[in-house]
Amino acid sequence: MFLLRHGQSYFNLHFTETKRDPGIEDPELTQLGHAQARAAAEELAGAGITRVIVSPYLRALQTAQPFLALPGVSVEVMHEVRERTAFVCDIGTAPAVLAARFPHHEFAHLPERWWHEEAESEAEIVARAEAFRADMRRRKDEHTTLLVSHWGFILALTGISVGNGEWIEFHPAMERPGRISWQH
Repeated sequence: MFLLRHGQSYFNLHFTETKRDPGIEDPELTQLGHAQARAAAEELAGAGITRVIVSPYLRALQTAQPFLALPGVSVEVMHEVRERTAFVCDIGTAPAVLAARFPHHEFAHLPERWWHEEAESEAEIVARAEAFRADMRRRKDEHTTLLVSHWGFILALTGISVGNGEWIEFHPAMERPGRISWQH
């Protein structure tokens, strides 16, 4: 399967410059972030992707948009692949608002508050990543699945720090990484 970190968001833009939380709830992509999403879709166009699993944060949903142009692609919004709650940007958007903005996706299955309420521990995000890994091992289409997610979730899943708009290949049967460096 393929793992794609969302494109640059307004949080990423400001945090990279200041190393301080700019206090933006559920930020959208910058122009660069949209360009990164389009570039990733072009790079993966021949990969045979049949399913996109995407986090419900706006930055992930916007990153997934260019992949909808690929023939035969289905989309599954999954809150379990969300970012590790650590900053204001990790406050999400209500499902009804998301459904109005992205009417081609299904959000009815999401809890009203699908994001974590307070800072999430390393153990909590690792447990989510392990549950996702186990679910992917049981699926027959894991080789043609793209996950659009976040730095912390991809790090918990793979032990690899992926930049905005970058993608990697991942095999769910791979051994879980040992110690993870949570330095961003």
